[in-house]
Amino acid sequence: MINKIRELEKLARLLEPNEYQRGKWNAEVLDYANAFLNNLNASKAYIKATENSKEIYNFGIEEQGIELAPLLESTTKNIDGVGINPASSGHMGYIPGGGLYPSALGDFIAAVSNRYAGVFYAAPGAVRVENMLIRWMCRLMGYQDTAFGNLTSGGSVANLIALVTAREVHGIKARDFERCVIYLTQQSHHSIIKAIQISGLSEAQLRYITLDENLKLSSTHLEEAIIEDIKNGLIPFYINASFGTTNTGAIDPLKSIATIAEKYKLWFHVDAAYGGFFKLVGKLDSKFEGIKEADSITLDPHKTLFLPYGTGTVLIKNKAHLLKTYHCLADYMQDIVGREDEISPADVSVEQTKHFRGMRMWLPLKLFGVKPFRAALEEKLYLTKYFYNEIQKITGIEVGPEPELSVAIFRYVPKNEDANAFNKKLIEAIQNDGRIFLSSTNIHTVFWIRIAVVQFKTHLKEIALLLTIIKELLKPGVLR
Repeated sequence: MINKIRELEKLARLLEPNEYQRGKWNAEVLDYANAFLNNLNASKAYIKATENSKEIYNFGIEEQGIELAPLLESTTKNIDGVGINPASSGHMGYIPGGGLYPSALGDFIAAVSNRYAGVFYAAPGAVRVENMLIRWMCRLMGYQDTAFGNLTSGGSVANLIALVTAREVHGIKARDFERCVIYLTQQSHHSIIKAIQISGLSEAQLRYITLDENLKLSSTHLEEAIIEDIKNGLIPFYINASFGTTNTGAIDPLKSIATIAEKYKLWFHVDAAYGGFFKLVGKLDSKFEGIKEADSITLDPHKTLFLPYGTGTVLIKNKAHLLKTYHCLADYMQDIVGREDEISPADVSVEQTKHFRGMRMWLPLKLFGVKPFRAALEEKLYLTKYFYNEIQKITGIEVGPEPELSVAIFRYVPKNEDANAFNKKLIEAIQNDGRIFLSSTNIHTVFWIRIAVVQFKTHLKEIALLLTIIKELLKPGVLR
């Protein structure tokens, strides 16, 4: 048996590369990263998928390992070379992710040390870093020390945690589901619907509240709906408001919604996944009035803090509600009982096994400070307003509501052609050009083109290029 063990050990030690091998790989990966970043200005924001990406199938998992160089070469061609390039300054579709370089370093450090950030006993320093970030975000939103939260994989999980917490705190049982009412709008993010289904509340009544002319939730219609539901013996339970909808960046009237939620004792959730970190821009403080009254808030640092995908946050006004919903002990974890100075992420989340994702957030915030983040966000506000003003100078262009944040919608209305069909051709032409990537949406059966100025590398140069591309495509005969 000893001989067998030693034989296996020899092979297993291939998983422990020495310093020379690590240095060789480090150099190759660093060359790859530098080449990627140095070529970004010349790279397209979108490359239509072709046969390129299929070559990745040539690198299926096999018994023997290979060198790193061909893997990086294939990554450049088959992964980086097709689809949307989220790191591009020309990415203005959907809500772009960030990709700050220090975040990559933070992930590298976290992966090398492989700290288990789920419980305090296992990694007290890692948990303290994440909890410190949570408390900073709580203060930013105006929450008191009684609030807490969790760094999640994104807004979808954050919305789920908030909804399940509300369900448990309000004592909603399976027998109540059909009578429960959840209030939202047609502009609510589709992750809210997913959260409703996953949480077992798919039988609940979904009340889509009327929107005003700026596509915001009408608080008057909200209160009328709640009164009517109470009269009909239903259980008004949960209000989902948006601070920055995905379609238009609209901000629901949080203050009046908060008053209604308090009056009728409903859970008030604000989905601020996109818009929340605009709180750093002081001149927007009035738009945030009422957010500190929310029972829960979703934020996405991978949106407006420019971090890599997979970085979300949920904040809960009363941390006791989080612990009531998620704290759970297991026999094999008896060593940690009574030895925690901080709340463990596993006790306030659906996740037990957890990557130390706080490192990717803490490192850039400390290296840069908050000031350049604030400046970048304010710049995006001005860039969006500039685009909104300039695009209207093109004859035939129609715009949506004036942008409150950094999302705007527009379309071209031709004289002798269906507008929806024409704008489908227009967005396809913009995407196929590839230098700038925009996306589209439908609102009340009207086809709109969206611009979302969120990527931190996007500056005036890219907005000017986009306007030039649109003008060229709208010249007579180009799209006809």
